[in-house]
Amino acid sequence: MSGSSRWGLAALTWAIIAVILILPPVLVMTEALRNGAGAAIASLADPDALSAIRLTLVMTALSVLINTVFGVLAAWVISKYRFPLRGFLVALIELPISVSPVVAGLVWLLLFGTQGWWGEALDRMNIHIAFAAPGILLATLFVTFPYVTRTIAPLMEQQGRDAEEAAMLLGASFFQILWRVTLPEARWALLSGVLLTTARAMGEFGAVSVVSGHIPGMTETMPLHIETLYNGYQTVAAFSMAALLALMAMATVGLRSLLEARARASLQTKDTAP
Repeated sequence: MSGSSRWGLAALTWAIIAVILILPPVLVMTEALRNGAGAAIASLADPDALSAIRLTLVMTALSVLINTVFGVLAAWVISKYRFPLRGFLVALIELPISVSPVVAGLVWLLLFGTQGWWGEALDRMNIHIAFAAPGILLATLFVTFPYVTRTIAPLMEQQGRDAEEAAMLLGASFFQILWRVTLPEARWALLSGVLLTTARAMGEFGAVSVVSGHIPGMTETMPLHIETLYNGYQTVAAFSMAALLALMAMATVGLRSLLEARARASLQTKDTAP
């Protein structure tokens, strides 16, 4: 490839990146600060906005915690053992990536809604899942489940089982092997998966929108509150919330990139060590 072709390809790449990846956040920040930083901060101090931020953080924290635990266990099973229907299990774990989140929300609504299969029975017991925080948590868990497993399973498979079998012969329990032998080698991949899960949970809209009921101050997460504000022609408030959500997501992705760089540096150091 000639020098002019390389420069042309590089210029085209940067143009695409600028239009698709750089321009949208810049426009969001610009609109958020259109009336000044004071107006943007004041809109975020609104009770409904604070409720949306709080609910988003709580649902994200719970989703990350639960999916990290079950993601690690699922990765262990599919990477360390060969058994019938293993491929089917892997396909099920990856299902949320290919299925529309709206479909997931509708499934939870079908099961737990007031007209759903178990809705009336749960209502008689005064248990509320649909149009309440538990439904939002279930929707978020579904869409974020694969990320930890997909991130660490290949590394666990690459590790083999020699060190773990040696630890087992020395009397170590399953959780001691997992904590002291397996996870230390996979810590960077695990952190990367956790951060991916975090970013996905904060920005989830489709499944949560269906199952939450969009109740301001109660079941609206940050993405849902942005839609409510924008539909209500509260442009500055909508873009201020969007800017905050974008900053949170970019910070998460930036931290993941930093951790991946440290992981590569650590691997290079091991490879060059005598």
